[in-house]
Amino acid sequence: MTPRHNIQVSVDTEFLPDQSDPDSLRWVFAYHITIRNEGTVSARLLTRHWIITDGEDRVQEVHGEGVIGEQPHIAPGQKFSYTSGAILETEVGSMRGSYQMIGEDGTHFDAHVPMFTLAVPHALH
Repeated sequence: MTPRHNIQVSVDTEFLPDQSDPDSLRWVFAYHITIRNEGTVSARLLTRHWIITDGEDRVQEVHGEGVIGEQPHIAPGQKFSYTSGAILETEVGSMRGSYQMIGEDGTHFDAHVPMFTLAVPHALH
């Protein structure tokens, strides 16, 4: 039986060398998110919460409404994709977080984003 609320999140990342400046301790990354509704109830993304950790274990938390200025409504079997970015003071870091959702049935729930790595190519062996 398919769960009523089942949001799956996948992430691809890329290093943006043109926007980075290692001499100023600035490494810029893009992350491409796909949010899939694999449940049986439509859901709307209300807010986001990110925990961003750099290679020195410095942590930033980001809370905000929606993503890229939107609060997408995702029907069962549908997906929503967007691209955003993060700036680190180290060439390696990670992000994890969650989206706070509301189902069309009025149920509030979180869709978790598993930890993903932000890394300059060849920075990790």
